[in-house]
Amino acid sequence: MADSSHYVIRGGLEGRERLRVLARVMHPTSMALLDRCGLRDGLTCLDVGCGGGDVTLELARRVAPNGTAVGVDLDETKLQLARAEAHEQGITRVEFHRLDVREPSALPMVDFLYARFLLTHLSDPAAMVDRFHRQIRPGGVIAVEDIDFSGNLTRPASKAFERYHELYRATVTRRGGDPDIGPRLPGLLKHAGFENIRVSVVQPMALEGEAKILSALTMENIAGAVLEDGLASRAEIDGLVRELHAFAADPTTLAGVPRIFQVSADVRR
Repeated sequence: MADSSHYVIRGGLEGRERLRVLARVMHPTSMALLDRCGLRDGLTCLDVGCGGGDVTLELARRVAPNGTAVGVDLDETKLQLARAEAHEQGITRVEFHRLDVREPSALPMVDFLYARFLLTHLSDPAAMVDRFHRQIRPGGVIAVEDIDFSGNLTRPASKAFERYHELYRATVTRRGGDPDIGPRLPGLLKHAGFENIRVSVVQPMALEGEAKILSALTMENIAGAVLEDGLASRAEIDGLVRELHAFAADPTTLAGVPRIFQVSADVRR
């Protein structure tokens, strides 16, 4: 039976709202990555771990009118919201399916495969990347984005942020994930047989705006996992969230997202 017990960050409606903020913060850099991947009309695309479908819908727009985009995710609530948004935007050649990617299943063969912030949560990311390679047609392209949480920072230093940083790393690691997987991505793709590997690093930071509140939102959304693991009390978590929001509201402080590795590559079987 598929379950989300390995996943640190809360799902459902609350999780979707955090993903909306994250999607807006990541939009410029993720769109630049897609620009470099040569997407065009008629291609078939797969977004693995699509969440609320923000990138899936963008893929569908980029390969229209004859291409298709499929998003797969474990969270049915987010998928229902994604289907509704596709309908509202008049995007018809897009599908969303509930799927636990850790289990054997029939993923479609595609021309382009995308995964953002997925591999960090998996206990065997190498096996998943090998599987990705088998799902992409010759001449196809992969693009993955994932975090190097060790590169997360604020200026000035914040005790609340440091504690959040510690708790996030602990909860991901306890569930078999790797919060610092970013630098591993090029090697994982090369070992799986991908060619012409291209690497870039981005890190949206700001003095004000949505990039600054993501730490507070993420702390709120990992609270269940932190409590389940006995790493902090509800009172401590609530205090951290308040302090992180206060830090974000100060226009003299700098904060943002973890360092993010963007890696794309080709399939030339």
